[in-house]
Amino acid sequence: MDARIRERSGETRSRVRRAERQDRGYQMSREDMARFLTELEARGRASETAERYRTALERLYQALPEDKRIREGTLAQWREELLESGYSPASVNVICAACDNFLDFVGHREVQLGDRLSSGDRPQPELTRSEYLRLLQTAKNLGDERSYLLVKVFATTGIFVQELPEVTVENVKAERFPVTHQGVRRMVRVPGCLKEELLDYAKRQGVTEGPIFVGRTGHLLHRSRVAVLISQLSREAQVPEEKGNPRCLQKLYRNTLAAVEANMALLIEQAMDRQLEQEQLTAGWEV
Repeated sequence: MDARIRERSGETRSRVRRAERQDRGYQMSREDMARFLTELEARGRASETAERYRTALERLYQALPEDKRIREGTLAQWREELLESGYSPASVNVICAACDNFLDFVGHREVQLGDRLSSGDRPQPELTRSEYLRLLQTAKNLGDERSYLLVKVFATTGIFVQELPEVTVENVKAERFPVTHQGVRRMVRVPGCLKEELLDYAKRQGVTEGPIFVGRTGHLLHRSRVAVLISQLSREAQVPEEKGNPRCLQKLYRNTLAAVEANMALLIEQAMDRQLEQEQLTAGWEV
């Protein structure tokens, strides 16, 4: 009996240690990156392979928050950002595999991504407008104005998460501002209702100029933090977690815009038909 109790107690302590390790995560350093790349060369890996690993690790390092910590879920959020940036699932798999190998090298398997995307086109979940409204209402009930505004910004302007720093006091006041994504320049429109809410929020936060979404220290809100805030809100709102991200909110914007444009096209056709019918009554061949 005592042996079984000791065994269960040991398992409990082990689970606690693993949970603490996952929460603490791993602080990525350039020193570890250099050691890993040196090890690759020592194993006789091709220079092209080593350079691919170097590029992937540098991309990850630059994407991490200021503390450079990788925790459970960090790589999953980063993978979403890569897909959002236009990388194919196959390219993302190569990048993430390199990072997983690095984490294995430094002894932090607990924060590895592990799974891989399908090599084909990955279907993107569809967020409904009722689910979107539930996200907004839940944020209001929780008193979480920042998450409320983040959800609304992505769903009503269609901006990408990388473009969030362009949501400045000056640009919001102007109601339209240019952004460039993957070499394509476009104009972003800020709806009137969103403009008022953003400027009121900025004023109460003491932000009089520049980006509106900043952290407590005044630094830009990191992309991974944006993903975490929206993901947490989706759980509270009982919206499927795979839909709780900027990409699905942007897709909702595009779908809504396409539906409005389709309705407008139909109205134009109907108006044209009515005009032609009136003219037919006046100048038709059989009149």
